[in-house]
Amino acid sequence: MFDAVKEAARRHGLSWETEVPMQKLTTFRTGGPAAMLIQPNSEGALQDILQAALSEKTPYCVIGNGSNLLVSDAGFPGLVVRIGANMSKMEELGGGRLRVEAGVALNALCNYACKLGLSGLEFAYGIPGTAGGAAYMNAGAYGGEMRDVLLSCDHLDANGNPGAFTGEALDLSYRHSVYSGGGYTITALTLRLSPDSMQAIRARMEENLSRRKEKQPLDFPSAGSTFKRPEGHFAGALIEQCGLKGKRIGGAQVSEKHAGFIINTGGATSAEIAELIALVQSTVYAQTGVMLSPEVKWIGSPPENGGAAVWNL
Repeated sequence: MFDAVKEAARRHGLSWETEVPMQKLTTFRTGGPAAMLIQPNSEGALQDILQAALSEKTPYCVIGNGSNLLVSDAGFPGLVVRIGANMSKMEELGGGRLRVEAGVALNALCNYACKLGLSGLEFAYGIPGTAGGAAYMNAGAYGGEMRDVLLSCDHLDANGNPGAFTGEALDLSYRHSVYSGGGYTITALTLRLSPDSMQAIRARMEENLSRRKEKQPLDFPSAGSTFKRPEGHFAGALIEQCGLKGKRIGGAQVSEKHAGFIINTGGATSAEIAELIALVQSTVYAQTGVMLSPEVKWIGSPPENGGAAVWNL
């Protein structure tokens, strides 16, 4: 197993790791081992690795910063491809446009745009994800979202062939893009921003970061907002209304600071977090008729407690 993948990695001067604890690669800080981990350094290397995995029928998943993932305690019995710092080049194209690789951290991207006097990404400052992940889910906060600035995405399709989606083909809506259904791996983004003073941009970035620190439980591992905002409601308010603020299952807890966050208070398992997510869903639905939909994605075999059936993983 992995012979073709290893050969592809060698061709690009890449090393790999085996039995890597996924708790090191996710912001929930949970998850069992990945059988193999590779971090590609170019679109060409990524293409070669994915096509090698397909050729030998190796199960694989592609992740970014792991900020929206919950990985099974049993781990992932295949190849994890992490698009991160090795694919984080940024380039100014002129006319307010930037081209950035998918692995660039959002904070680094925000700082880069600020130094160039380009506004539009201030909403993303403090989100612990990558540019590729933000495009994948049309990330947003504080009145802004990726669809406000995203012109196009380069990608590899399910067969490892390169392509791109532009404009309306990106199908951007609330926490959704054309990529949300799977089958594609984003490799780079082109953004269009607006000129403004560095000072004004920095002030908005710092204001948003201050708001995050004030209202969100940033001192604990989490995946950010656990649930999507249901139409006409706020998830945190519904959860608090149902008396679930502070509710715990093992080391997993509905945050006492912001009920829209489920946190790892220390030593939580992915199964405990999944069970708590399912409990919140069923309780809120029973009391309000609103079914909450998680933002976080599950990787690996479903939780034994049956939460997956409720969660629609």
